[in-house]
Amino acid sequence: MKDMMQRFSLEGRTALVTGGAQGIGKAFCVALVSAGAKVAVVDLNFPLAEETAHALTKDGGEAIAIRADVTDSADVQKMVKQVVDKWGTLTIGVNNAGMGMWCDALTMDFSEWRKILALNLDAVFLCAQAEAQYMKQHSYGKIINTASMSAHISNTPQNQCAYNASKAGVLHLTRSLAAEWAPLHINVNSISPGYTKTDLVDKLLASPEGKSVLPLWLERIPMGRMASVEDLQGAVVYLASEASDYMTGSDILIDGGYCAW
Repeated sequence: MKDMMQRFSLEGRTALVTGGAQGIGKAFCVALVSAGAKVAVVDLNFPLAEETAHALTKDGGEAIAIRADVTDSADVQKMVKQVVDKWGTLTIGVNNAGMGMWCDALTMDFSEWRKILALNLDAVFLCAQAEAQYMKQHSYGKIINTASMSAHISNTPQNQCAYNASKAGVLHLTRSLAAEWAPLHINVNSISPGYTKTDLVDKLLASPEGKSVLPLWLERIPMGRMASVEDLQGAVVYLASEASDYMTGSDILIDGGYCAW
């Protein structure tokens, strides 16, 4: 029997992380490499993906950068093929790419609704499908989707119905795929971050509207602070490793207690 720390090791595993060039996705890449995995940093911003991959290799890990539009099925298929061509296998798929927007439902343009749903939900399906098509051939795989605490609640005071709906979709898509693919020995789980400090969130909070929002967020978080990206790293390593082999269709909520009230 392996000891507990060996069960968390990702030595010999290969992973891809969409939206991996910055923010939460970058933190996931760092965590997976630190645990021993080879990681493909996937992003539409290829120069930034290259920068992240270079930093990972400079620190002793093995990583490559891949440019992909994850809302395009052909690009998604190429993404998986590039990983398999490079390392001969794909064992971990982290479907993290996404976007948010604060917008009143009464005035929101339908094109903006579709843009958010295409990236936050459609792309998760396309990526999971392509990953599973490869993984089923080897009767093994770990698929991890980034949902959100917004899948569990309606946020306040900002209005963001499209984001909330897309992340609720990710949550139930995760459960549905987990049940369907369990016989193939493919685990599908999700991580739901609460309010997390990233460059993109910092820009939102620097706006006039954002400056009034932050105190209300902090008031509603029992732990009294936003998450750092490092707060999310343990969950992705756990879900990618042997330690979670009997876990599928589940969501790990990391919100500082926000949803406890």
